[in-house]
Amino acid sequence: MSLSSDWKPFRERRTMSLAEESRPLLGTAPRSLWRTLSQDSPYFIAIADRPIMETGNSKGEAQWTEAARQSSVVTIFAVWNTMMGTSLLAMPWGIERAGLLMGPLLTIFVGALCLYTAYCNLRAHRQFGTASGDVSELTRTLLGPVSEIIAKTFSLIVLMGANIVYWILMTNFLFHSINYLNDMMLDLSVESHTNNSSSSLSGVFCPLKNPVENVTVQSTNLFQQIWNIEMTVPIFLAVLIFPLLNFKSPTFFTKFNSLGTMSVMYLILFVLVKSGMWGVNLSLDPKSFHFSPLIVSSFPATSGMLALSFFIHNIIITIMRSNAEQKNNGRDLTIAYGLVTMTYLLIGAVFYIAFPLEKSCIRDNFLNNFASWDLMTVIARVFLLFQLVTVFPLISFMLRSQTMVAITGNPFPSRLYVLIFNIAIVAICIIFAIFLPKIGTIIRFTGALSGLVHVFTIPCMLRLASLYKNDKISIGSWILYLSIPIFGGVNLLGQFFVTD
Repeated sequence: MSLSSDWKPFRERRTMSLAEESRPLLGTAPRSLWRTLSQDSPYFIAIADRPIMETGNSKGEAQWTEAARQSSVVTIFAVWNTMMGTSLLAMPWGIERAGLLMGPLLTIFVGALCLYTAYCNLRAHRQFGTASGDVSELTRTLLGPVSEIIAKTFSLIVLMGANIVYWILMTNFLFHSINYLNDMMLDLSVESHTNNSSSSLSGVFCPLKNPVENVTVQSTNLFQQIWNIEMTVPIFLAVLIFPLLNFKSPTFFTKFNSLGTMSVMYLILFVLVKSGMWGVNLSLDPKSFHFSPLIVSSFPATSGMLALSFFIHNIIITIMRSNAEQKNNGRDLTIAYGLVTMTYLLIGAVFYIAFPLEKSCIRDNFLNNFASWDLMTVIARVFLLFQLVTVFPLISFMLRSQTMVAITGNPFPSRLYVLIFNIAIVAICIIFAIFLPKIGTIIRFTGALSGLVHVFTIPCMLRLASLYKNDKISIGSWILYLSIPIFGGVNLLGQFFVTD
């Protein structure tokens, strides 16, 4: 066959319409045939102008994905913004649980470990993933269908844990916001509260010594009975939230995504302003009021919480797929994790160092260390309440869709199914808000349990499978990638030996 006849199909393809050009090059051919294409093939030139991108592996295999659209800066910000969540409010508590030295060191260590395992997912997908695949599909390909089921199950556990934490926080914010309005209507002055606070510095107090009811205004017994954070408010919240869960599509709530970034910025400002007012309050003297131990035996609570704080592994492939420069994925992911770590340390360590009362007073929601009448705290609670009201339906939608697809194969089988499912979700959240309203406990157990699977085990197993398929596995690889899941198991076990 002559050279001109070899290139004839290419010339004809260049004259095709745009619609014809957009059709799959190999039609319904088996997936393995994609790997027979190389840059030396004339067909590679023919499709060079198509919106696709190549990612190769060590064996020179080519895989095709949709063209990326966003810059590295946008990708870094997307990873940072996705990881920023309710853990921010618990960061000072996490530092207190681990100690002045152990807290920051543990944050850096767990952050670096989570970064590495997230990158393991990206490396495995680069070699064996598909254009629209995710971690679950990759797990099925390399580890088998049982592993895929496990991965999806623990993704649902993370979503359920997030829903419970959000419900507890919304209950808290709603309770204090209504209390503030009640105080305003009764025309009570700020001075009437200061006698109930442990410090006059910006309304900070110790909930261990002054229960929340003693910090807020003592109004009528009827109001206290009706508006009770431990019993009635979680139920009242359902009246507000439940109607928002029954929409077929949560598109409306995605319009408020920017509130997440604004809330993070406000919390950073909040901590910096309060800390600037307090100054440094540290002491290594055990007899000092501001005693700050370097290491505390309850540090497993912090490592469990951090496993969830740095958790993004089940969606990292989806996020990084849109990066314009796929060769920079490792760099961009590292920068994003670095920014997340610095944000956590900024809020956690700075608040801990400046806190003017006993360090043991720091709560798992640091806003609970402030009275209802403190203006900056009021703004934070109202702002966060509105944000969580818009985020909760999104999380519930993802939880509902994934569960319904697994059970019925349809994300919206019927309104009856959806109604029953939403009732169950709200009921579970109310039960936790009434009987276990401790976000620190829920975060650390959820993080340790799901982290064992998604953060410490699946990425390592994917990496080992990749090395095995590439004939590059070694004894060192076995030691490294089996020690990380062991750490995850010890982390989970440690949660049962600490108390909040």
